Amino acid sequence: MNLHNPATDLPAANSLPVRVPEAAPGTPAQQAFRQAIQDVENLRDRLRELEEGQSEARRRYWQQVGPLAQTVVAARRRLFAPLEEALLLPYFSRAEHRQLEELILNNARSLRDRFGEDVADILQRHAPTAKEPTPGAAESSGSNPQPETEAAPGHAKRKPKGKKAREAEKAALEEQQKLLGNTKNLYRQLARANHPDLERDPALAQEKTERMQRITRAYEANDLYTLLQLLSEHAPGSTDSESEDLLARYTQALRQQQDELKQRMNELKYGTTSAFAATGKKQEAELRQVKRHLRAEADYLQHIEQLMQAPEDLRDLLRQLSTEI
Repeated sequence: MNLHNPATDLPAANSLPVRVPEAAPGTPAQQAFRQAIQDVENLRDRLRELEEGQSEARRRYWQQVGPLAQTVVAARRRLFAPLEEALLLPYFSRAEHRQLEELILNNARSLRDRFGEDVADILQRHAPTAKEPTPGAAESSGSNPQPETEAAPGHAKRKPKGKKAREAEKAALEEQQKLLGNTKNLYRQLARANHPDLERDPALAQEKTERMQRITRAYEANDLYTLLQLLSEHAPGSTDSESEDLLARYTQALRQQQDELKQRMNELKYGTTSAFAATGKKQEAELRQVKRHLRAEADYLQHIEQLMQAPEDLRDLLRQLSTEI
């Protein structure tokens, strides 16, 4: 009987030939540049997916929360008329007038900051000497309440940067914008390296003609990204010192762009829109909580509105309410 013994019949693992990965083509500057291009492209794809996911979550959010938010906005707006009418009555004392003014202002700020409502006329009328700050929620339009979110753990406020650090960061940003916003220098560099008239080999001349056409089209369209891709496809080992320096500068600019993309992703995940980043059961739980709070707020405001119909009831209400509705 011919038995097979793996321990003796097979070669030892350390005697097997090992495939050595091939080194990436090009100089170190070219390799770093191509990697930076790839990293930016990957981050853009991830950012696009995150934005699309939050867009869909936002659509579902407002589909469910929108009607309740509109109910709360309408209820808050109905409070202005009885409160402003009460200011004209001699029935109330000066202290009560101040309290009424404060209620009007707090109600207006709530509509503006939470729902993005335009209440500039009310704020100007009742606080003409105080300049109202522009809230971060002012970017919203219509009756869209901003989800209240707590700061994510591990994302506490950073210490303010020193003057030198700020100046260095500003200079780096200006250099990046200048470099990535100007296609002319890049076009000249690519044209110099790919001009077909400078090539004696007919096959290479034809190849460079086709590349030159792509370079020209990208330049005329001001398509920096395509020009950068073409630069990364430059023949390995054929760059001069000027090209190497240009590659290094673009690599640095692309790395700074990576930092900006990462920062944008963190803002989407942990910033004011982070409520839209949740998915599945967590998102459903958050929606139920927001809807429950809005229903309770709408009922409370309706109750307050009924108490404002008579001056005596409004006075009793002023004694019970805090300075905010």
